[in-house]
Amino acid sequence: MLNVNRLRILIEVANRGSFSAAADALSYTQSAVSQQVAALEAETGVTLLERLPRGVRLTPAGQVLLSYAEGIVARLHAAEAEMAAIAGLRGGQLRMASFPTAGATLMPLAIAIFRAQHPEVELTLAEGEPEEMAPRLSAGEFDIALLFEFEGTSQSLGPDLSRLELFEDPMFLALPADHPLARRRTLRLENLRAEAWIQTSASSPCARHVVRSCHAAGFEPIVSFESDDYQTVQGLVAAGVGVALIPKLALSGAREDIAIRALSPASPVREVVAATPDGTRLTAAAAAMRQILTDVATRFVGPDIV
Repeated sequence: MLNVNRLRILIEVANRGSFSAAADALSYTQSAVSQQVAALEAETGVTLLERLPRGVRLTPAGQVLLSYAEGIVARLHAAEAEMAAIAGLRGGQLRMASFPTAGATLMPLAIAIFRAQHPEVELTLAEGEPEEMAPRLSAGEFDIALLFEFEGTSQSLGPDLSRLELFEDPMFLALPADHPLARRRTLRLENLRAEAWIQTSASSPCARHVVRSCHAAGFEPIVSFESDDYQTVQGLVAAGVGVALIPKLALSGAREDIAIRALSPASPVREVVAATPDGTRLTAAAAAMRQILTDVATRFVGPDIV
């Protein structure tokens, strides 16, 4: 493969017409320029320059190589400029992912702030549950993702992800507003063993954790309805067909005809994290978004909603 630096020297010699003029422009010695051209001729196996009494002239082979060299060097300069722009957040792309409730609350605020600060970076957002998005993040499909995991469970997002903990998202009990238990400020899961339950699809991490929590309280939940849309879950609770455990993030628009209560001694909690692929250098855009997510997350930390 031809040496790029020697191609640059050939361009300079051709443009300036002599080794000495090229040496002055490049801050090289004339001998160094001559040696580099000779080495390039050895690489190509042809004579590239005719040495004249005053200066040099390209041979036909030299003219052909010069035309390619100028294109190669120009493309390299363009690549360097684009890389510098991306590093300086003046271009490039940031590929993001999020689980749905964060995608409806935390992520829009972060995107608005990022876009105001770095309008030339192209943003994309995909949505899905952590068990779907974590492998895709590890595979390099995304630069950063909002994920969650439940503390104290064997399920993990994977060892090849770097996590930044943002905040805890507790789950609250939702009951019909006229339910007899709604008169209590706090409840224990044991109080709900006879209730019909509404939850997300059985395979979802939240549904699995609800079942684990009920098992720990000594009963098997009677699941009557499933929906991955928490607005639908709230509607079913309001209609009086069951109770549900709903994350705080999904209760930002809680209905007035349902009662929201904390569980005693503690509600189940999921940890919201900003995750990036482990072992790869964080891009400037991903680093900037991670800091913005950290700042925005403080808005979701505070007193309980009940």
